[in-house]
This record gives sequence, C-alpha cells and structure tokens, in this order.
Amino acid sequence: MRKQLLPFVGIGIVVVAVAVGVMLYVQRGAHIELKGGIQKVRTLAMDENSSVAVMDFRFMNPSNYGFVVREVKVSMEDQQGRTLDGSVVSEMDARRLFQYYPLLGQKYNDTLLVRTKIGPHQSMDRMVAARFEIPEKLLQDRKQLRIRVEDVDGPVSEIVEAR
Repeated sequence: MRKQLLPFVGIGIVVVAVAVGVMLYVQRGAHIELKGGIQKVRTLAMDENSSVAVMDFRFMNPSNYGFVVREVKVSMEDQQGRTLDGSVVSEMDARRLFQYYPLLGQKYNDTLLVRTKIGPHQSMDRMVAARFEIPEKLLQDRKQLRIRVEDVDGPVSEIVEAR
C-alpha cells in the first residue's frame, strides 16, 4: 500500500515546490527598501564639544513600488560600540553651513528631505548633514555612520558607512 502512495507524494512535493517558486518569483519586487552606501563623509568642528558630519550617499529603490520619505535620522557608532544620535540639519541650514564654512568644500547634492519621492527602480544621489554633541576627533575616530530612512507606509531602510 505504501509503495502505491510514493509516486503521488513525490508529485505532490514537486507541485508544491513549483507553486512556492512561482510565488517568490512574482513577489520579487514587492519588498520596499532602499539600498545604497555612503560615498563621502566630511566633518567639521563647530566648537570644542560639538561637530557636524556631512554625508554624501547614493541609493536605489529596487522595488516595484515608490518610496516616500517620512523621516531621516542619523546615528554614529563610536569605537566603544556606543550609538550616538545626531540632529539632522535642514536644507536651508546646510546651504548656510557650506556658505560660512568653505573648509567643507562644495555642496554636491541636495539634502534628502521629508516627502522626497523615490520611484520604482530609481537611483538618487543625496546628502545629509547632522550635528553631534561630541568633539570632532571622536567623530573622525568613529566605527561607522548610519542613515535611517523611514517610508510613510512603515518600511525602514538603513544606509551604512563602510569603513
């Protein structure tokens, strides 16, 4: 009796495997997430206890759906593994920062703003500036910087500095 069921069980397993494969193939672009990396980081001491990090980064929306930015946060991991949150600088303040502090160099990209729309399969270059309440030396000796971007519908993406 068991030998008679064996071919049917095998066919059933193959049918289920094909169905799962088809579902995964159809859903491949449904995961909303930004992928990318930080291209360049510039730091500047504002005073002896605070500094600014300017991060130029490139990212892409590989999904089949648009991504609308709800919130942007920046954090830094120091050499001891502690995470410090930075205060994100607005576009207007970033322009002034580059205007008043020529040591930062040229402002290459626009700031990633709330309500920025990233279309399906679209790639962008943006920047974010953040103020940290630590001396510039500690900011320069960091392990990594992390940009956290949240979509209006909830998904969260992180763009991490590779050091």
